[in-house]
Amino acid sequence: MGTERNYARFYTLLKKLPDADKETLVAQYTGGRTTSLRETTLQEYKTMCDDMQQVAGYDERMAALRKELRRRRSVCLKLMQRLGIDTTDWAAIDNFCMHPRIAGKLFRQISAEELDALAIKLRAIDRKGGLRKKESRCPNTSLYWLLQSDNALKN
Repeated sequence: MGTERNYARFYTLLKKLPDADKETLVAQYTGGRTTSLRETTLQEYKTMCDDMQQVAGYDERMAALRKELRRRRSVCLKLMQRLGIDTTDWAAIDNFCMHPRIAGKLFRQISAEELDALAIKLRAIDRKGGLRKKESRCPNTSLYWLLQSDNALKN
């Protein structure tokens, strides 16, 4: 089972390196032992793919995407904080985001594009006066009971 490998990673990276040649790469990383990808050891294969990934700039692109996602999340968290949501409590953040009119999903599952849309919604809420506390339609039962019993005593 340790010898079974999916070579999709290698071929995907090879496409991103137009000047690279499969046989030359394999020979280089196996020390000239073979030019066949199947005959590489797991360590040779991993090292080769990691190096190809660095040359192709994949790590830098992923780092840039992560940085941009963090920036967008930070913007949304600051806007939520302005609305009075406790941003130190992830459960409160997730509970707020789970509302269908807000995002309908957990905060960590919101994509970069959805974060932009969420920021627009949060700014609109802030502009219109912020979040309102939901008032209970039922009267306070203990106060209501006291008022009813007081009226009964007077009659």
